[in-house]
Amino acid sequence: MNDKLLNIGPKSAAWLRQVGIRSREQLVEAGALGAFIKIKRAGFRPGLNLLYALEGAILDCHWRDLPEGRRDALLAAADAAGATAPPVRGKPLPPAEPVRTIWSDEDARGHDEDRDPHQNAGGANDHSDDGYASDGFDAPDRSTSQGDDD
Repeated sequence: MNDKLLNIGPKSAAWLRQVGIRSREQLVEAGALGAFIKIKRAGFRPGLNLLYALEGAILDCHWRDLPEGRRDALLAAADAAGATAPPVRGKPLPPAEPVRTIWSDEDARGHDEDRDPHQNAGGANDHSDDGYASDGFDAPDRSTSQGDDD
C-alpha cells in the first residue's frame, strides 16, 4: 500500500498488495468484504479482525469503533459469501469406488484338504512357531541375540 491506512499493518498491507490492492482508492472500490475475499482466495488465512480493520480503514476509524450492527452485517455478508470457511487445500479427492476383491486361481479352487490352510508351505521365511503371520514379510531376525547371553 502506498498510503498508510489506519488499522493496516505491514502483513495486511503485503496481503493487499499481493491481491492487487495498492491504494486507498482501490480498497474503497473493492470494499472491505471484496478485499477480504480476495485475500482468502489467494490462500492467506486472515481472521475476522482483518475484515473489520479493512472496513475501519475505509471509514477512517479504528476497527473497534465500528458500530456493532455494521460488524454483524459484515459477518453475515462474509458468511453468505463463504469467506469465513477455511480455504480448500489441494485437489478434492474423487468419490470412493466400491471395493473389489480379486482372487487368484489357487484361492478360487480352495485349499487342499491334506494341507493346513494356516500353515506356510515352508521356505526361508517360515516362522510358523514364532507367532508372526505368514504374510510375505520377514519376521524379526532371531538368529542373532542382542544382549541375551544364555
